[in-house]
Amino acid sequence: MITVEQLQHAITERISNYNQDDSPLSKRATQTFELLESKNHILAQDIISPFSVPRNDLSAMDGYATAKGSNLSKDNTIEIVGESQAGSPFTGDLQSGQGIRIFTGAVVPNDCDTVIMQENTDFDAIKNHLDKSQPYAITLTQAAKIDNNIRKQGEEIESGEVVLKTGKRLNPADISLLANLGIDKVEVFKPITVGVLATGDELVALGDTLDNSAQIYNSNTPTLKSLLADLPVTIHDYGIIPDHLDKTANAVTAAMQECDVLISTAGVSVGDYDFLTTVIEQLGQINHYKVAMKPGKPFVFGELNKDLLKPVLYFGLPGNPLSTIVGTLQFVIPALWQLSGVRADDLPLTLSMPATLENEVKKSAGRTDFQRGVLSQDNNGKLQVKSFAKQQSHRIKQFSQANCLMVLAKDEGNLSAGEQVQVQPFPWS
Repeated sequence: MITVEQLQHAITERISNYNQDDSPLSKRATQTFELLESKNHILAQDIISPFSVPRNDLSAMDGYATAKGSNLSKDNTIEIVGESQAGSPFTGDLQSGQGIRIFTGAVVPNDCDTVIMQENTDFDAIKNHLDKSQPYAITLTQAAKIDNNIRKQGEEIESGEVVLKTGKRLNPADISLLANLGIDKVEVFKPITVGVLATGDELVALGDTLDNSAQIYNSNTPTLKSLLADLPVTIHDYGIIPDHLDKTANAVTAAMQECDVLISTAGVSVGDYDFLTTVIEQLGQINHYKVAMKPGKPFVFGELNKDLLKPVLYFGLPGNPLSTIVGTLQFVIPALWQLSGVRADDLPLTLSMPATLENEVKKSAGRTDFQRGVLSQDNNGKLQVKSFAKQQSHRIKQFSQANCLMVLAKDEGNLSAGEQVQVQPFPWS
């Protein structure tokens, strides 16, 4: 069996080739999104700043902007002849020895080269005796330096500068940046289309009635849709497919015509009624089958390419809900981000960190084990994790009580309390 790391590498490499050769990003369809709707979509254009930031020299604090050539020594006086507020700049002319009252974020006049902190003047002592509608004098209680306390025009962003590059996954900080530049629409790659289907005669759609004790609700499709909700994808739900070869082939054939990716749950094992692997081999190819992990060993990565101009990538997940979740987190979500056109240096990270075991963990060597746990901090701020005693893959209630996966290496056996393990907090935790 291929290892988890080998499968992750194989998927990444295949998608890299797909993005370059089978469906080049340079030829992908794009669409324009309103800025507030663009979160998690992928930029299809470089964003060039239409102006400098700051647009003018701005004051970094409340105080006094002094004219060029003024004496800034201690005990010297400056004649204050006006005021500059944020949104209301001073428009007059200043001579050496003069200045204006200025507030944080306000425009510094072109003929000023220094902002003196209010605290370094006698303003607090005299302010109650001033008629601020008339010129008045302030005295420096400390010497000031030229250029102090000024945010220079363009010191953060220059006009014409590329501030975001094609392939950037737009996050709230990016939206803030674009809003500051007055950009209200962005061009992004059109979301890829992902087909999902569930197989099994025992499955019943949510909202329908369970007619006999052999039936169960289809939980995998809602789970998949929830896991993929934040990705820039359009989901087509092909429903529940019975355990029938022709019906399975018809569903997959339909999905091939409409989707960029197909994800199925169940039907990829070696049972008499597991038909998906047969259909995939008839309509395409299986690149990898079975991975040395628990839960989720019967994981299929392949592609559908019969009579298609470009292949439809295929992920076949086991029917067990926990296997679906773990396989989606480890393989499918990173793959979909990459397929969407995210630059390699902007791919969302799968956060992993060491934590100390609070209890004994049982494990057999031979497969990477993803066990559910509860991650917390002790009184000293150190991370610790408590494993659930029972780790069977059918325990879905237990999964909802956990907040992380413990990633136990393939060749590890049982672990004792106090040992270190790697943990992956759930994205929703």
